[in-house]
Amino acid sequence: MGTWDTGPFDNDSAADFAGDLDDAKPEDREALIRGVLTRTIGATGWLTEGEEAVAAAALIASQCPGGDPIDTPYGPEEPMPALSDDLRTLADTALARITSDQAGAASNWVDPEDWKQWQANLNRLRAVLAPQSPSIPLLDVDQ
Repeated sequence: MGTWDTGPFDNDSAADFAGDLDDAKPEDREALIRGVLTRTIGATGWLTEGEEAVAAAALIASQCPGGDPIDTPYGPEEPMPALSDDLRTLADTALARITSDQAGAASNWVDPEDWKQWQANLNRLRAVLAPQSPSIPLLDVDQ
């Protein structure tokens, strides 16, 4: 596996996933994203698609308020369709699974000196993806 930086598409597996998304019909892209996230959440043992799940989460986060656009030559070249809102929770759960697996994706993705930056990138994605708390207006009660 080739890894060259801490971004969500900065490894061979994630870049290949971007290519798979480009090769898919626009209406099939969400299913590819959902599939990699679902398999990562349900995986036992080694997370074989952890890198792809991080890339998928970044694509979802890019469509959320406060999300960063995917601005890398290794990401998909074709535009992503508007993704379903329920993918936010799925992506956040997959990222939680990935960050809890210290011996898996993290250890193979980055060198130890880049660990903090990689973790900060995942935390940023999770902050954007986290389900929004409903805003409840305070009632003005006259006493």
